[in-house]
Amino acid sequence: MSDRSAVLHQYLFPKQALTNFAGWVAGKERGAVTTWIIRRFVAKYGVDMGEALESDINHYKSFNQFFTRALKPGVRPLADADLVCPVDGAISQFGAIEGDQIFQAKGHNYTTTALVGGDSTLAARFAHGSFATLYLSPRDYHRIHMPCDGRLLRMIYVPGDLFSVNPATARGVPGLFARNERVVCVFETGRGPFVLVLVGATIVGSMATVWHGVVNPPRGGELREWSYADQDIVLTKGDEMGRFLLGSTVVMLFPAPALVFNPDWSPARAVRLGEAMADFVNL
Repeated sequence: MSDRSAVLHQYLFPKQALTNFAGWVAGKERGAVTTWIIRRFVAKYGVDMGEALESDINHYKSFNQFFTRALKPGVRPLADADLVCPVDGAISQFGAIEGDQIFQAKGHNYTTTALVGGDSTLAARFAHGSFATLYLSPRDYHRIHMPCDGRLLRMIYVPGDLFSVNPATARGVPGLFARNERVVCVFETGRGPFVLVLVGATIVGSMATVWHGVVNPPRGGELREWSYADQDIVLTKGDEMGRFLLGSTVVMLFPAPALVFNPDWSPARAVRLGEAMADFVNL
């Protein structure tokens, strides 16, 4: 069966309703029922609770509390690199942006302009730069951290679809990451701008940032934007910047010249928060 055929059912089932229901269930505090659900989830996906700040499953009053659990201090040390990996997950794709084209999977590209919600001026700042797309599976830690120091400038909520973002869907749905609902976070650094995009997906109940809280819901059909240029919101490398309530994908954009990525990186490779991702090119 082709990847395209394998995802045809996703065009048909009610993704929005399923996502809303999953978010409602995950937020409920249901005592022993919640504990049972979490215990089954841990067993099914092999979640390492030994790394969690609170390792006792009974501590979590809702599935969302468990899913966005904190890690013990020191379990994700930061590598000596200009840019560190911001999440636990797996590499979807990474590399150079060819003009304005980002590689999604064999046969599929999408544009930087589409990814950031149609702002061609913002997108132009990343022409011939670099990108990295990282997928978070159900078993992963679901907080997102900063790959480098950055000052927050803007946040853009872009409404969209809610396709799954697993590797098969990335191969089968054209423009997936610029098609799904997403939250675009724009930062300025000592080496220019960078963008970190939180991509929504089926049953992702919500996405949140540390400076705003939950961005969605509400899920409207209109693009929303917040400006922080007149505020001094600065996050340092390794700081938490956001979280998924039921997992998804992050896409990062960096300006030219192209980055020198970790030579150990390759598509589908597992990655961990804090490991070396890339270094800037010395000018």
